[in-house]
Amino acid sequence: MLAVTEVKTTPFTDQKPGTSGLRKKVKVVMQEHYLSNFVQATIDAVKATGTDITKQSLVIGGDGRYFNPEAIQVIIKMAVANGVTRLRVAQNGLMSTPACSALIRELGPTWQKAFGAFILTASHNPGGIDEDFGIKYNCENGGPAPEKITNAIFEITKKIASYKICKQFPEVDISVLGEQKFTDEERGTVVVEVVDTVQEHVKLLKTVFDFDAIKKLISRPDFSFVYDSMHGVQGPYARAVFCNELGAPESCLINHIPKNDFNGSHADPNLTYAVDLTKKMGVDSKGLPTNIPSSEVPVFGAACDGDADRNMILGRQFFVTPSDSLAIIAAHANVIPFFRLQGGLKAVARSMPTSGAVDLVAKKLNLDLFETPTGWKYFGNLMDSKVIFQGKEYTPFICGEESFGTGSDHVREKDGMWAVLCWLSILAHYNTDAQKPFVHVEEIVKNHWREYGRNYYCRYDYEGVTSASAESMMKEMINSFSNNTSRTIGNYTIKVADEFEYLDPVDASVSKNQGVRFLMTDGSRIVFRLSGTAGSGATVRLYLEKYEPVTGNLFQNTADVMNELVQIALELSQLQQFTGRSEPTVIT
Repeated sequence: MLAVTEVKTTPFTDQKPGTSGLRKKVKVVMQEHYLSNFVQATIDAVKATGTDITKQSLVIGGDGRYFNPEAIQVIIKMAVANGVTRLRVAQNGLMSTPACSALIRELGPTWQKAFGAFILTASHNPGGIDEDFGIKYNCENGGPAPEKITNAIFEITKKIASYKICKQFPEVDISVLGEQKFTDEERGTVVVEVVDTVQEHVKLLKTVFDFDAIKKLISRPDFSFVYDSMHGVQGPYARAVFCNELGAPESCLINHIPKNDFNGSHADPNLTYAVDLTKKMGVDSKGLPTNIPSSEVPVFGAACDGDADRNMILGRQFFVTPSDSLAIIAAHANVIPFFRLQGGLKAVARSMPTSGAVDLVAKKLNLDLFETPTGWKYFGNLMDSKVIFQGKEYTPFICGEESFGTGSDHVREKDGMWAVLCWLSILAHYNTDAQKPFVHVEEIVKNHWREYGRNYYCRYDYEGVTSASAESMMKEMINSFSNNTSRTIGNYTIKVADEFEYLDPVDASVSKNQGVRFLMTDGSRIVFRLSGTAGSGATVRLYLEKYEPVTGNLFQNTADVMNELVQIALELSQLQQFTGRSEPTVIT
């Protein structure tokens, strides 16, 4: 049963992990040896760090997309062949990305704690046999593997000649909770424990938030909300939190049954794809109010993506940008017990493309502030500065990305449910007295602008662009830096044109080529990045930001404010000439 077979193979040249692991079309991953090569390379890279994989546990699960069940069985057989003796597999293979981080960090006993995890997810990318598959490795801190490990994985994939697998190891029934033991006279016993990842994540969240205060909010007759799981993995978690713990009716849940193709939809929580939610919340694809009567619109709405790490927040006919959401959560951190009872928030961080709204909060509250490349692993280093690197203590810590990702140091991944509970906590804080008029999301956001000013912000996504044309466009902008610096275009003057580079203050690593920036003399920004999370082709992301002080006009239409910056960005990049695209796929 535990006999090891060494299978001959040849390398694939396209297995370089991106910012969130390896993402490919399902049919690519289903090729013979393709998945096995990557799994073996990952195991070898982890062992090369000194990790003894024969001790403690390996966690396995994913977002439920097409081919995940088959992939889980392959990983189990390969892990056993490579010496792993205890595996913790999510029930039915369903495990949200934040829950995985919680499981690694929280589930004991100590001698059985996880040394790492394989997460099978392509996050917000589409699912189904003709769509995307993803696999990534998370380390013992619960966070994504750092570049030194992902680089090592890629190097091994380029020269791999064989992989190990226990071909006779039986298929594990991952629908039944509990331990299953498999014994071999020569190799001893392997334990596969099927675990309830929903229970573990909820248990952790109950230590972070005041569930009684949120339950009181939800019970108000003038409060209503809707939560869209987009047929991703979050459905069971949403039912457990909102219905079982907080007493909300199940009617508040939409698209909460996980499906391996996300019901044919794109499980990306934004104004373009979360159409069921935006329709109910009375906003259009630009975040503007529709003509639906406001009395028919819930007070609060939210959505998550396929693996439940991203979130979108809506008030009644009102869209909250991810950058504003991050800033407002940081400004209200003390209404959340996790921060208040630890002496308050110490530091905040944002990815470089994210707006500077949280910077203003950090300045006022005297918090440490970090601007990092896109990728949660950079935040993880800051969270673990003291524990792992014996550096400065930055926790409690809040961080976020403009791509609808927000989180804190309770786990080492972004956490869509955490963000929603933050907003419910903020609403509960402002609405303790049921006799007073309800304070809505829109009022909270606008009051924040009145206090800090407003960072007008939007992002244009051009999806499915050929990689060659996208890379040529970026190269041409880089070659034109010297010509564009100090150049005046319309009402703007370019102060700096450069590529963002990050020196990690924790481990001193350097991350180069992290996005093209045009920084204007008035503080406005134009940023271009190529996404590292697409399953095929390239996604060109264009970010635009303009700051309006508290004395300025805080309540303009974002599209009107950004119009000139958009035209300047298209001129600087020659985007239409390089890509053939005249319109973005998504605007947020």
